[in-house]
Amino acid sequence: MHMVDYQLTSSPSNREIRSNTKDSAWSKAFSTAAATDVGMRRSSNQDSFAVVIADDREHWERSGHLLIIADGMGAHAAGELASRLSVELVPHHYAKLNRGDSPAALLRAMEETNQEIYRRGQANPEFRSMGTTTSVLAILPIGAVVAHVGDSRVYRLRENVFEQLTFDHSLVWEMKASSKLNPDINWSANIPKNVITRSLGPSPSVEVDLEGPFPIQPGDRFLLCSDGLSGQLSDEEIGILLGTPDKELAVRAMIDLANLRGGPDNITVVVGEVIGDDLVDPSKSPPVALGLTGSYPTAFGITAAICALTGIVLALLQQYPLGLIAGGAALVAGISGWIKMQLGQPAAPTRGQLGKGPHRRYQVKPNAEFCHQLHSVVQELQEWSRGREQSASMSAIKTRIQEGNQCIEAKDYRGSITRFIQVITTMMKDIKKRPEVDDESIDY
Repeated sequence: MHMVDYQLTSSPSNREIRSNTKDSAWSKAFSTAAATDVGMRRSSNQDSFAVVIADDREHWERSGHLLIIADGMGAHAAGELASRLSVELVPHHYAKLNRGDSPAALLRAMEETNQEIYRRGQANPEFRSMGTTTSVLAILPIGAVVAHVGDSRVYRLRENVFEQLTFDHSLVWEMKASSKLNPDINWSANIPKNVITRSLGPSPSVEVDLEGPFPIQPGDRFLLCSDGLSGQLSDEEIGILLGTPDKELAVRAMIDLANLRGGPDNITVVVGEVIGDDLVDPSKSPPVALGLTGSYPTAFGITAAICALTGIVLALLQQYPLGLIAGGAALVAGISGWIKMQLGQPAAPTRGQLGKGPHRRYQVKPNAEFCHQLHSVVQELQEWSRGREQSASMSAIKTRIQEGNQCIEAKDYRGSITRFIQVITTMMKDIKKRPEVDDESIDY
């Protein structure tokens, strides 16, 4: 069984970009944690991610914060190249194209990235037909906007409500959406989950989904992940773990649990959290109009045009009184339309302007059942470790297990989950250091 340590924002394709800022309070307004892992069955990691954080308020109001994840497809080198190009080119094109309409710039950045990956693939036979999923989360003054192609997912956790903001561009999801499947049959067990219907790179053009803007508030947590995570953990499990107070611990625990369940694919998790009011206070960051949806009210425009044309015709026919009346009506319609357009812009970000998300919603309150599941994992790890060299932290591990059980009895399920995943991540870290782990498996 092959295992490696987490790859933490260290390579060009898996990176966290932060500029030094004089505003220390601003730098704490949005916090992130991210990691990628090759998994248990793959020899290479074709996932990539990037975290691009605005270094001050002015930059954020112009471009926002970006979290990006990509899962490459194709031969070993081709998949790695496609995903790396995606997380590098999307921020580049976005910054170049953004002139105040961030959603439109994000859409165009994805399209240009697709064209570049396609050109690179066509230029080299070894890379032909390479592709990658790509999901981008932009935290903007208007709210959270998602640009998405493929089946890498974006979620939001608000208190105990966990929502999937993206639609999987997979065969199963597309067929369900088209109502071609009998809803009473579990087709997910019969149709391959890894067949995706859209990706960046294989074709010169691509259809990109835009979702949002979704309102944001303090405490909101967003998660981006490749299917190496969502294929092994249920949405409810991911949501409960995302609620762990320590984001980095939550990220490590998700990856460890996915690996313990077989880890058949690369696993990448990126988490962002809104902290405080700096990103959501309307008096500090007034919402802006969404250029993709804002428009002059059609009825008023048509009325103004008809009245103006009628006034001109009447004036040519020397029907000056009627012409003045028609001209006045055109002026009134024009002014009314302009006022309605200004007042019609939302005072705060609203959901559903783009796309149809959220596409799934769950209640993910910590519960005793999940605590017992994690306790079972701990017991399996203890059984595997029995008779082997004991970790120096074994005493602390036993204490954590005891505390976790006590928390269950006290119905402090969040506390129990936190302690059990601390044990799991500690033991997995120790296991990864042992050479014999390559030849043995741990499953539950």
